[in-house]
Amino acid sequence: MLDYTFDDMKLINRDKLGNMVPLELFRTIRLIGLNQGLPMGGRSTTLTIGRKIGENLPVHTVEELLQLFEELRIGIPRILYQEEHKMIVAVDDCFCKGLPTLEEEKLVCDLEGAILEGALTKMMKRRVTVKETKCNVSGHEHCEYEIRM
Repeated sequence: MLDYTFDDMKLINRDKLGNMVPLELFRTIRLIGLNQGLPMGGRSTTLTIGRKIGENLPVHTVEELLQLFEELRIGIPRILYQEEHKMIVAVDDCFCKGLPTLEEEKLVCDLEGAILEGALTKMMKRRVTVKETKCNVSGHEHCEYEIRM
C-alpha cells in the first residue's frame, strides 16, 4: 500500500485548474458528505482524519503550526491564553465563516481541532487533547479550541 506524505500533496500537475478548489466544495464534503452523511455527524471519521493530517505536518513548534494553518488557508489562528498545561486558540476566518447561523448550538470544526491535536501530540511526544468550544455556525465571532497538554 502506498502511504502519501504531506510533501507528496504539494506535487500538483494541473495545467488548467491549478492548485485550488472552491471553498464550496470543501464545505460540501465536510458538512453535507461527512457531517450529514455519516453516523454521529461523522465525528469519529473527522477526528481520525484530522489527527493523521496533524501527525504528518512538517512542523516542530506551535508557532510553525499556527503559521502553517494560515498558509494552508485553514484559518487565522491566535493564542488567547497559554499556561503550562493549557492553551486556548481562536481561529478567525475559519472555513465555516459566513455560513448561516444554526438555531441549535452546534460545533462543526472538529477536523481543524483534530489537526491541531495530531500535530501537537507528535511535537510534544505526549498525549494532547483539543476540544472545540466555540464555532461561527453557532453565532460565535470565531472558532475556538481548548488544548490540554
